[in-house]
Amino acid sequence: MTQQPEFHRPIPLDRISTSGLSQRIEATEPERVALARRLGISALGMLVCDFRLRREGQGVVAAKATLRARVTQVCVVSLDEFESDLAFEFRVRFVPAELESEEIDPEAEDEMPYDGEKIDLGEAAVQELALALDPYPRRPEAELPAKDAPEPLSSPFAVLRSRGRMN
Repeated sequence: MTQQPEFHRPIPLDRISTSGLSQRIEATEPERVALARRLGISALGMLVCDFRLRREGQGVVAAKATLRARVTQVCVVSLDEFESDLAFEFRVRFVPAELESEEIDPEAEDEMPYDGEKIDLGEAAVQELALALDPYPRRPEAELPAKDAPEPLSSPFAVLRSRGRMN
């Protein structure tokens, strides 16, 4: 038995009519705590995602979504925690596992394979959030330390001359 994801929001395929379905999902406090741990961030203060789903045939469901999140991360420069708000749109295609494309096409929409008669909107949102997180987060006002000008390297002979060992 596979473990259920932290933010599980299954939608039965039969709820998605030919005209489509709009669905909002929002993470609860315990889900946000578990997701922050999974994503390696200090905290996840908010996670809301609005989906617009439509069937494409052969069990494929196209989704267009808007995700909003408030994350707390550690600045790589100052090592201070800071909050930032993320908001972005994404597209994903839910495809039956047996129809998942083997090709890697960076221009194609992301595909999420599924088994059975349900798709998981929560896991799709979490995976997109993970991709949007800055791997090297930097607080907006954090400044890199100024680089000191390196001292000019003196030749070994100059050192010897200064010590009176060379003429």
